[in-house]
Amino acid sequence: MKRALFSVSDKTGVVEFAGQLVALGWEIIATGGTMKLLQEAGLKPVNISEITGFPEICDGRVKTLHPKVHGGLLGRRDLESHIAQLRENGIEFIDMVCVNLYPFRQTIARPDVTMEDAIENIDIGGPSMLRSAAKNWSSVTVVCSPDNYGRIIDEIRQFGDTTKETRLQLSAEAYTHTAEYDMMIASYMRKAAGLNEKLFLEYDLRQGLRYGENPHQQARFYAAAEKVPFSLATAEQLNGKELSYNNIQDANAALNIVREFDEPFCVGLKHMNPCGAAVGTDVTDAWKKTYEADKVSIFGGIVAVNREINKETAELMKPVFLEIIMAPSFTDEALEVLRTKKNLRLLKVDMAKSDKPQMQYVSVNGGLLVQNQDIDTVEVKPEMCVTAAKPCEGCMADLNFAWKIVKHVKSNAIVVVKDGVTMGVGAGQMNRIGSVEIALKQAEAACRERGADVREIGLVMGSDAFFPFDDCVTLADSYGVKAIAQPGGSVRDEDSIKKADECGIVMLFTGERHFKH
Repeated sequence: MKRALFSVSDKTGVVEFAGQLVALGWEIIATGGTMKLLQEAGLKPVNISEITGFPEICDGRVKTLHPKVHGGLLGRRDLESHIAQLRENGIEFIDMVCVNLYPFRQTIARPDVTMEDAIENIDIGGPSMLRSAAKNWSSVTVVCSPDNYGRIIDEIRQFGDTTKETRLQLSAEAYTHTAEYDMMIASYMRKAAGLNEKLFLEYDLRQGLRYGENPHQQARFYAAAEKVPFSLATAEQLNGKELSYNNIQDANAALNIVREFDEPFCVGLKHMNPCGAAVGTDVTDAWKKTYEADKVSIFGGIVAVNREINKETAELMKPVFLEIIMAPSFTDEALEVLRTKKNLRLLKVDMAKSDKPQMQYVSVNGGLLVQNQDIDTVEVKPEMCVTAAKPCEGCMADLNFAWKIVKHVKSNAIVVVKDGVTMGVGAGQMNRIGSVEIALKQAEAACRERGADVREIGLVMGSDAFFPFDDCVTLADSYGVKAIAQPGGSVRDEDSIKKADECGIVMLFTGERHFKH
């Protein structure tokens, strides 16, 4: 008679699985709560203590760590010496292990978890049985997920046992399961002990991608085990083609910008940089302003908003060629409008704010850079002013808007704004004056299109890092910039302050740099 040992924390489908094995002539051995559940269902499992001849002790900490368990799992069926030794010691083969582990992840995720709670949810016997069974996969079937129950029963019915191919796959799954489990425990204990010389990461394949950054590159998208807001890994796609590698990169950048704002906000993005962004009275107003900010660059771009998209907004977006639209939700009427464009990707994204710190990982050749994600943004306040001219109440909102946007533009980064709308963006230049020139020329072109003089509307400028020389201030003045927010910190800060004073420009030092490489 074939024998299967059951000891599961996740009891999904276990009664049905054990019952089907019994019907196929298998004997069931079980421990603790699993045995009780099977008995209540009318099955008659053998208590593990009857096999070992030893009771469960230490509140169940010790019950399966016994030669009659591990000998029955590890003994090789093809070696007469093993078979003889098992017979001499009264040990019978165990042909299947159905085990999943104590819920350590769920335990440490609780906000009130204590170290004692965590320790008691570290499984010892379970991983040992899985590893023993997985090592002897040529003869033993190891099952650690309810997802495999149906497949196993089908094979036993068809072939009398699981196939060797299946047992090898299940062995790999079991070692993966124990590796992930040990990694969680190690990470938790190392954090508690203040150790950081090792880094363990766990990601699951979400989807294979058609290609990477370019068609000749292979790529895949993996999702972290922990769910976080503003994440594509947990977004719900409501329409359109599968996301590409570049789509995911760009969409992620857009979501990081959206996270900055509480008021109705919209951003259009191309190649990891915002091409238009605006706050508005509502989502429709924010979209109109964003589109008008740069109607050329937004072609083929990505749009993200932090409010539900309604029918009115959808109808305004529909004529514009966009790759992706992201929002916390869409009305049914909006979906009806936008789904007429079958390739347009619509993503419903969790945008709930969270103060929980997140880490950012960047691969380099042969290594990995890790840092805290740049989520916090200091508020620009009047007391940060370093010039004789002081900020008026009306320009503070624009200074804060520019400061929130510029941190998400590739360095060297310059953003010029007016009334909560981007007028020009200078990104990724090798020198700062080049970015200033690009942003101001864009603003000038935008004003010309609207019949306005850029030098008269009162632009506000944001810079992600300090001005190394006063030439940036000089150029800003020639385009009528009235106020500048920058981090400060240059050895030549006084030159920029002096030039701002000569030009009557308000300048504030935030004390916070936002390089984005």
